[in-house]
Amino acid sequence: MAVITRPLLSLLGLAVLGVSVQAGPVKIFPPLPDRTEAAWTRYASLTEERIAAQLKDPKRFLALDFGATGAADRQALQAGLMPVSKMETRSNGSEIDVPEAWVHHWRGAVLIRGARLDQVFTRLQEEVPGTGKGDVIASRILGRDGTHVRTYIKLRRTGRLILAYDFVYNTYHDVVFTRRTPATAVSTSVATKIAEMYHPGSPEEREFGPGEDNRLLQRWNSYWHYEEVPAGVIAECESITLSRRGPFGFGRSVADGTAQESMEKALVNLRDFFATPRRTPPASSPAR
Repeated sequence: MAVITRPLLSLLGLAVLGVSVQAGPVKIFPPLPDRTEAAWTRYASLTEERIAAQLKDPKRFLALDFGATGAADRQALQAGLMPVSKMETRSNGSEIDVPEAWVHHWRGAVLIRGARLDQVFTRLQEEVPGTGKGDVIASRILGRDGTHVRTYIKLRRTGRLILAYDFVYNTYHDVVFTRRTPATAVSTSVATKIAEMYHPGSPEEREFGPGEDNRLLQRWNSYWHYEEVPAGVIAECESITLSRRGPFGFGRSVADGTAQESMEKALVNLRDFFATPRRTPPASSPAR
């Protein structure tokens, strides 16, 4: 089976966009047209406003509690399953159009059986789950200032669009951890750099330059909820990512499926992470 290492969209005769440095020392993203950037920012802002409003509810905490299948999802978690659902943020009931791009919005949850919230919350601020498993090739904690943590994740995304693709990214994230009550906590992770790799795993490996990347992963925010229950800790992730649009909607289902699969792998990695002993943090981290 052929695996694409050169830009996929170029092979399909489409224009590609690359990497540029935005204002500020920690924001390095593939560039977006102004109207796309504005729409993405609006989508993310409205998502965060809805999450903030839900967190004020005294009886419900997880995002799944606000859905029609909330009770069934909680039962599934107790049975060891991982309910994953597609989501969409809307504005006054209307779809938010993000020109020239697609937003991939998924929610999933997993029960970390036998864990306590103190244990989970402390360890997540000291280690990145899933290193060397699933999508996560490598990871590091780059720095910590109280409950603000900077992380590095070398990430793989695979799928098939005419030909199989196997894309690898250097990603950097700002993560803020917030304890809300003795039984609940949240964290927010916002990618501050996303750079696709050229010929990953080979002596030629480097970050793609301007005009070279495949446009599959352009932005990435994750919103986590943690709730201690008698059986352990429920960890719920709501993730929004952005990919650039192909002509006539070509490739949307593939990109969305890749985002869903990434969510599922992240939940498995988290569950397995707390089933294994702590690892010693590395002495050094990759340069930014």
